[in-house]
Amino acid sequence: MSETVTESRDLFSKFDEIIAVRENLLASGVEDPFSLVMEKVLSPTRAICNGRDTILLGTYNYMGMTFDPDVIEAGKEALEQFGSGTTGSRVLNGTYRGHREVEDALKEFYGMDHAMVFSTGYQANLGIISTIAGKEDYIVLDIDSHASIWDGCKMGDAQIVPFKHNDIEALEKRLKRIPEGAGKLVVLEGVYSMLGDIAPLKEMIKVAKDNGAMVLVDEAHSMGFIGEHGRGVAEAQGVLDQVDFVIGTFSKSVGTVGGFCVSNHPKFEIMRLVCRPYVFTASLPPSVVHTAATSIRKLMHAGNKRAHLWENSKVLHKGLMDLGFKLGTSEPQSAIIAVIMPDLERGAAMWEALLHEGLYVNLARPPATPAGMTLLRCSLCAEHTAEQVQTIIGMFERAGKAVGII
Repeated sequence: MSETVTESRDLFSKFDEIIAVRENLLASGVEDPFSLVMEKVLSPTRAICNGRDTILLGTYNYMGMTFDPDVIEAGKEALEQFGSGTTGSRVLNGTYRGHREVEDALKEFYGMDHAMVFSTGYQANLGIISTIAGKEDYIVLDIDSHASIWDGCKMGDAQIVPFKHNDIEALEKRLKRIPEGAGKLVVLEGVYSMLGDIAPLKEMIKVAKDNGAMVLVDEAHSMGFIGEHGRGVAEAQGVLDQVDFVIGTFSKSVGTVGGFCVSNHPKFEIMRLVCRPYVFTASLPPSVVHTAATSIRKLMHAGNKRAHLWENSKVLHKGLMDLGFKLGTSEPQSAIIAVIMPDLERGAAMWEALLHEGLYVNLARPPATPAGMTLLRCSLCAEHTAEQVQTIIGMFERAGKAVGII
């Protein structure tokens, strides 16, 4: 009897469509937008990219803390005193003095009772969401939520209920359909990273509380510069005291790497024993947590930098609108300005033209972007000078005309 051998399906076949898009893009002669190399970083706003002196407008380094002398010195001292890494989880040997110090800095920054630091911002969302909302609970979230939020929902096995982006009425309708007595978590973002638009948190949090839900707000893209003290959109809209959990990251305004959650919930500390992405991950290196703590404490007194960053955002937004570019928001709402491209091919051509001008921005494409859009995403920095912003506007004008976008 002969055996029939069935050929196994190629496990990579699910990616064939994406592979084809990438191959077609590269075949057109465009530089690979996702393989940019920074050979040397000169400052928070300049680097040598693919051999060119380039203005950086796509780094999320909102407050320009990566080259702050005090931040760098704190990292050097920690590296010398504590070594290069902890080689352990926070619940074993991975809690050093610096980990406590950065959590203390976060509690002071937000005025909250508890702070828990993760090795990345992605893990902060993954860990907190998956742990607090389980199989019998419901998570109601904005359809444009970050991938880490969606993955946290999936990992926790809660019932997922998405609603239309920034739609208060849709949020309320979803909440009212949830069975009485069920655990409910509403997940929102302060600033949505693709278009740079902000959430109507004041109205949404009221709806959530009126319907018995807890609220988690991801302030990754607003911490440091939005709000009087840089605490984010919830602070700016006067509702920070009504938020149960604030998620954030060190890889944006803080200028290093890591994630965190702050909360006033009286039972929050149990999370250190039950949150798997926290318990089973090696803790951040001492040099990282010391740089983060120093940066966070300096951000408490960064009012002048916040004001300059807002001015940069207003000037660039108006300059690009006046040139005829289609932007993600009608008014500047954050440090992110999204320039909407007609399609991926012309978006990639525009990205390359800007790179040849000496400007780096992010090329963002589906499925990461909402509504199938191709975007050139600009993220401003408090260290960009007024002269650099005018230079950037000129670069966009020349590249846009060369590619036929404007």
